[in-house]
Formats: sequence, structure tokens, C-alpha cells
Amino acid sequence: MSADTPLPARRLVFRHPFVVRATHWINVVALSILLMSGLQIFNADPELDLGDRSFDHTVLTIGADDQSRGYVEAFGRRVDTTGVLGVSNVQGEATTRGFPSWITLPAVQDLATGRRWHFLFAWIFVINGLVYLLYGVLSGKLARLVPTGEELAHIGGAIREHLLLRFPKGEEATRYNVLQKLTYLVVVLVLLPLQILAGLAMSPGMDAFANWLPELFGGRQSARTVHFVIAMLLVLFVAVHLLMVLLSGPINNLRGMITGWFAITPERAEER
Repeated sequence: MSADTPLPARRLVFRHPFVVRATHWINVVALSILLMSGLQIFNADPELDLGDRSFDHTVLTIGADDQSRGYVEAFGRRVDTTGVLGVSNVQGEATTRGFPSWITLPAVQDLATGRRWHFLFAWIFVINGLVYLLYGVLSGKLARLVPTGEELAHIGGAIREHLLLRFPKGEEATRYNVLQKLTYLVVVLVLLPLQILAGLAMSPGMDAFANWLPELFGGRQSARTVHFVIAMLLVLFVAVHLLMVLLSGPINNLRGMITGWFAITPERAEER
């Protein structure tokens, strides 16, 4: 096809089945509430430790010298975070708290309510995830997330295309590339199962039923630290995911995840 030959009009292809779309949006709600209620729970003891008991091996603390100076201290290094972490403004007054009120659920410091929100949506998230995994296995979609040897051999090119913000066109735009496949596999098969296990390891009821759970992580406080770190990695994953959606075409991507239909534009031969 020459450069002067007109391209066929773009067309819609059905990309996302109902189960994928439904579980995706349930995850959006569940993960948002889990994050906000989880930060409410964290604020009750705004530090991370290793081992089985608090204060033995502290690796991170969000605190305040007084009600005017907040800080984050990690591995002995302290950074001033006044106005965001440690000390934030609540109704015009400086208040000592780990994370600010606008990102916690509920906004006021209420550990009991935060735990109820967290546990409810944790089960919603787990059940929703099991539905997605079952559908993925039965439909073969999960197997298609495993990159081929050829794709892995060209991972350097995929990284370069991402860094240059060159997004695929034509039929290629309807398939996940090798970086997306590896990322989704790590999130679905590694991070999320570890996150769930670490959460269960912090539950006294689960510990009584399966006392080996905390030992998997080196103690209950270590499980809490792992749970928090993975939560932050998931936040990073979502942030990058949203950035890629915005850069590659937010309207088209949103239409695909709401209706299932995704628009592709044919590419010229010389663009390939």
C-alpha cells in the first residue's frame, strides 16, 4: 500500500466480554475502598515493623515532632512531610495523623469502621477475583497472558516502544504486548495472592485456625509490612495503567471497557 493510497475507515472490534468488563469495574470500586479503609487502619499504628511484635525492628514511621511538623522516617532517614503525612490540615487546624483525611475511609479517625469497610470489600474483591480467574481458565484468556519465547526475545524493543510512547495500531492494538502480559501475570499470580495471604496472617481468628500463616512472613508485623508494601506497588501499577490509558486514547479505551467495543485504525505498510 503506497502512502497516497487512502486507508480503510477505522472499525470497531469486540474486545472485552461482559465478565471481563464486570469484574474490572468491581475491582475498581473494591480496590479504591480497600486502599482508603486500609490507610485508616494504618493510621491507628502508623509504622511498619519486622518480626512478630511492634517496635522491635521498625523500618518505617509516619509521625510528628509536634502538631506542626510531620515526617516520614525509613531505615533511619527522616524526611519532612508536613501538610501531607504526619501532620495535615483538618477543618483549618493542624492535626497529627499518618495519612490525611481525604484519602481515608472514614475521613475521621475511626478504626472500627475502617476495619468493617476493609473486611467487607476484601471478601468482595476475593470472590470477584475468583470469578475472573475461573472465567480466564475456562475461556483460555488466562493462558493467552503467558508470553511466547519470541515475545520474550523482543522485550527490549517493547520497552523502547513504551519509553518512546509509540502505541500499536491495527490488529496489534487489540492484543497485549509482552510487557503487559508479564505485568498482569505478576500482579494476578504473585502480588494479589501474597496480599491476601498477608492480610489473613494479620487476623487473630485466622491465626487460631492456621497458626502457620504468620510464620510464612516471619511474624505478624512482617505480614503487615508486606501487606502495606504490596498495596503501594498496586497503587503504582494502577497509576501507570491510568497513564497508559490516557496517552493511548482514553475515549477508545473507556468505550472498550464499558461496551466491549474497541476501535482500531489500519496502519500503512511502511509504518510497520
